[in-house]
Amino acid sequence: MDELGHPVWDADNHYYEAVDAFTRHLDPRDGPRCVQWATINGRQYHVLGGRVSRAVSNATFDPISRPGCLAAYFRGNPDKANPLDLIRDSEPVRAEYRDPAARLRVLDEQGLEGCFLFPTLGMIYEEPLRHDPVAVTTTFRAFNRWLAEDWTFDYRGRVLTAPYLTLADVDWAVEELDWAIDHGARMIVMRAAAPTTALGQRSPFDPMFAPFWARLNEAGLALVVHAGDSGVSSDGYGPDSHTFSFSGAGYGPTIASFAIEEAVHNYLLTMVLSNHLARYPNLRVASVENGAEFLPDLFRKLRSQARKLPGWFREDPVEIFRRHVWINPFWEDDLASVVGWVGADRVLFGSDWPHIEGLPTPLDYVPETKALTPADRRLVLRENAVALATPRPV
Repeated sequence: MDELGHPVWDADNHYYEAVDAFTRHLDPRDGPRCVQWATINGRQYHVLGGRVSRAVSNATFDPISRPGCLAAYFRGNPDKANPLDLIRDSEPVRAEYRDPAARLRVLDEQGLEGCFLFPTLGMIYEEPLRHDPVAVTTTFRAFNRWLAEDWTFDYRGRVLTAPYLTLADVDWAVEELDWAIDHGARMIVMRAAAPTTALGQRSPFDPMFAPFWARLNEAGLALVVHAGDSGVSSDGYGPDSHTFSFSGAGYGPTIASFAIEEAVHNYLLTMVLSNHLARYPNLRVASVENGAEFLPDLFRKLRSQARKLPGWFREDPVEIFRRHVWINPFWEDDLASVVGWVGADRVLFGSDWPHIEGLPTPLDYVPETKALTPADRRLVLRENAVALATPRPV
């Protein structure tokens, strides 16, 4: 921070959930419908709605791979290392992954003023349960109670943790949003997906969800749309999974690697096409850990529709997007290009620490900002995140 001349906020950090994160506040009678633990061949797995989840190889996170151990791989793998060998470099779970006081000490060591904190398992558990909306809402109500208890939503103004919301039940979503606001939340997090309700799957921008969007618009909290399991199918071209598989029959790239970008592209495109942001002009949406390479195609589609349907949009839909949406690029994306697409005032720095695909230490990102002016760099590294985390009630 001394070299930069200003503090830095990291808009994409994660915790590793406690072993009882999903069960501490869950009625045991709901376990078979929601989340349970099972031991298979000496390893512990979550059972979601009666099905064993193998989304991660060790759901206890102890031991856990080191932060950013795949950074070189995402840089193009110059040493031609086997990524599986990199992942196997593990260690005991660290205190800062599960304790806010310890995390605060690490922020000081890393030279960060603050961070946004998001789920790990929490971002991938709605999809396996989506066939049962009651299980989804029951599971995430319990999860959010654990989160508030272990982390709080605003720890000393520096560690800001987002409760997870779903639109599987709109009444639940409004109640949960009000509860989150009452408990000091400064943002909420969702996945980029069309929720499955008791009436079937619906667009998140369907009028049936108007009570939730109206309340969020009024409250002025930012909505973070974070990468997760959004249920994107490979349609037979590859496995329907974006977990890392680097050996045996699973070795090699497939289109599943682009599922995250496809999900957020469709989510944000639908949001603008439906004139959702015109109906709720106080909404602020942050796309986090979804990358940015989808933006030129999204903008092309928006402007194409504007030409074909004159009068549908009140103004250039790309300008509508730029006014309401903030973008956190992948750390390996071309930052100067992203700033050119959406403006420096709409770009968020996020390291994805301590995940394996993130950076080993957050400020390893600073060299990526060398192409920016000092003023733009400060926006990307601090000011945008601080403003976004400040509620803006109507």
